[in-house]
Amino acid sequence: MTRIPVALGDRSYDVLIESGLLRRAGALLAPLSRGRRMVIVTDTNVTDHLATLQVSLRAAGVESEAIILPPGEGAKSWAMLEQLTDRLLDFGVERGDHVVALGGGVIGDLVGFACSILKRGCGFVQIPTTLLAQVDSSVGGKTAINTRAGKNLVGAFHQPALVLIDPQVLDTLPIRELRAGYAEVVKYGLIDDADFFAWCETHGAALLAGDSDARLHAIAHAVGAKARIVAEDERETSGKRALLNLGHTFGHALEAETGFSDRLLHGEAVAAGMAMAFGYSAAQGLAPAADAERVADHLRSVSLPDGAAAAGVDADGETLVGHMLHDKKMDGGTLPFLLARGIGATYLDRSVKLADVARFLDS
Repeated sequence: MTRIPVALGDRSYDVLIESGLLRRAGALLAPLSRGRRMVIVTDTNVTDHLATLQVSLRAAGVESEAIILPPGEGAKSWAMLEQLTDRLLDFGVERGDHVVALGGGVIGDLVGFACSILKRGCGFVQIPTTLLAQVDSSVGGKTAINTRAGKNLVGAFHQPALVLIDPQVLDTLPIRELRAGYAEVVKYGLIDDADFFAWCETHGAALLAGDSDARLHAIAHAVGAKARIVAEDERETSGKRALLNLGHTFGHALEAETGFSDRLLHGEAVAAGMAMAFGYSAAQGLAPAADAERVADHLRSVSLPDGAAAAGVDADGETLVGHMLHDKKMDGGTLPFLLARGIGATYLDRSVKLADVARFLDS
């Protein structure tokens, strides 16, 4: 088992990574149960994994109840948040209890936010079942729902008590979902680790094809990188954690244009957004054009979109920039952008003019 600590003082927790971990998760969760029934929140896509988890809990002497929600980004809504909190209250969840979030990033975000406000804050555990959630959203405590104005605009920082990652659950993940998660793997190389991006170029196809060693290596590397950044800048006050948003400003605009629907998965939007961020950086003379093309080449090689058109978005620059105006990172009327001086050299630029971005998007 790989154990990666997220060092946050009295809110520190461990991320445990091991193939087959779900089958023995009960023994790891039992100390958090306080001898009480645990509530598991999942969606209809994860019922097989739910059965495995409940058997494991029962073997450890822990009874459980499940709340099964509809899948998809649409579940991150006010209506579903209300339904979920009501159900948790119906089950008698106390402040000292730990709710289990079993699923992808949508379940993790929604459950984490519900737990942040339920009785002014109860505990929760992340058991991510998608590659995207395993390498990114399950670690770091960002929780949120979407609104009509944009993505993740209502939320809270609420750290889990434990994260359990079983790479074997990825064997049942549809290839499109797997590719979407892989975009977040690539992100860690582009931010500040050119050697890891080179590893992705060599091993990414094998990871997607089911190579267990490649998956374990990528997940552990990504979680380790994120844990270090979160420990240094939990709430994005120093700018370090903001680097994890590479591709997200462009990507969220694409998601908004597609109605935050399954037309464009979050990871697909991030992939397109990263290529766009590198393309814009090259167009502005900040990064070598060869690096931008290398990024686009790798994304295309694993069937990820390398821009708005490849993501199926047909909108002009003014429209996409209009979506960006609702970005939660807006500060004093300006929007910071994650740009690059090259692969492994991402930085936060607060001087970007949205008119220039619109012209680039129309070019």
